Amino acid sequence: MNQPAPVYLDCDTGIDDALALTYLLHSSKVRLVGIGTVSGNTSSQEAAANTQSLLRAHGSSVPVAVGCRDPLGGSYRGGAPHVHGTNGIGDVSLPAGDDVTSEGAPEMLLRLAREHGTDLDIVAIGPLTNLAHALSLDPTLPRRVGTLTIMGGAVWAPGNITGSAEANLFNDAEAARQVLAAGFTTVLVPLDVTVAHCFDDGDAEAFTRAGTSLHVALGAMLHRYIDFYESVDHVRRAPLHDPLAAAIAVGDIETVTRETALAVTLDGPEQGRTVAVADGPTVQVVVGAGQDTADIIRGGILAAGPSAGR
Repeated sequence: MNQPAPVYLDCDTGIDDALALTYLLHSSKVRLVGIGTVSGNTSSQEAAANTQSLLRAHGSSVPVAVGCRDPLGGSYRGGAPHVHGTNGIGDVSLPAGDDVTSEGAPEMLLRLAREHGTDLDIVAIGPLTNLAHALSLDPTLPRRVGTLTIMGGAVWAPGNITGSAEANLFNDAEAARQVLAAGFTTVLVPLDVTVAHCFDDGDAEAFTRAGTSLHVALGAMLHRYIDFYESVDHVRRAPLHDPLAAAIAVGDIETVTRETALAVTLDGPEQGRTVAVADGPTVQVVVGAGQDTADIIRGGILAAGPSAGR
C-alpha cells in the first residue's frame, strides 16, 4: 500500500477552507505535515485560530504557522466578513485549539521542502503571499517540491470580487504573478470550474445530521455561506471553490485541463485578472470536473470526524 503523500496546506481559513481542510484530514491518500495561514477571507492570525479549532474538533494535530498579514506592497484589507462572517467561519464558535508554532509560514514551507523534497505537494487555497515570500528566500523552491495546486483565478470566466478577477489572486496580484511565473508544476483550479460544482442547504443539513461537533459546525457555516451566495446569485447554493481544489490535489476528481502560460494584471480596474498568454511557464488550468464532484466531496467530509483523526 502506498504511503500517504505529504502535503503543506496554505490557507486563509474561511468557510470553504474549513470544508477543504476537513476533506484533506479524512483522505487516506495524503498526510498534512504543515499548515500556513495568510490574510484573505480573514486575517492570518484569525485564520490560524480557526484552523487550530477545526483540527481540535477533528481530533487531529498538525503544526500551524501564522503567515503574512499584508499582501506584497500593500496592507490587509479587512477580509470578507460579508461572505465568511466576522470571525471567518460564519460566526460559528468553536473551542480554541493548540498554540501555533513559532515558525512563520514561509519558513515552515521551506523546511518541509528540505525534509520531504519532491514528495511534498502544496495546496494553496488563499492569496499566494506566503509562497511568494518563500520564493524570495529560496528561488529554487519550485524544482524541490512536487505539485502545487492553487485555488484561484478566472481565466476564461468572469471574476467574483470584480468582473474580471477572483478574490484570492486579486488580494495579492503581485504574489500571484511571482508564483505563476516561478516554474512550479502547477495545477490551477479557477472559477472556470469551481462555480459549476456547488453545495446547497441539503448538504448543510446532512452535515448537521452527522451529529459530531465538527459536522454540526460545518453545517452552520455552510448555511451562512449559502446565505451570501443567495444574496448575489438568487439561488441557495454555494460553489465548492476550496474543497474542489483539495479533492483535485488528492486525485479524487476526474478533470479536464488546458495548458497555458498566465499573466496577472497588477493594477487598474482589472487588478488580479489572470490572462492566458503565449509565453512563460505553463500551468494546467482545470476547466472541467466530473458530474459526481459534489457527491465525492460531500462523502469525504461526512466520513471525517474525531474517530478519523490522526
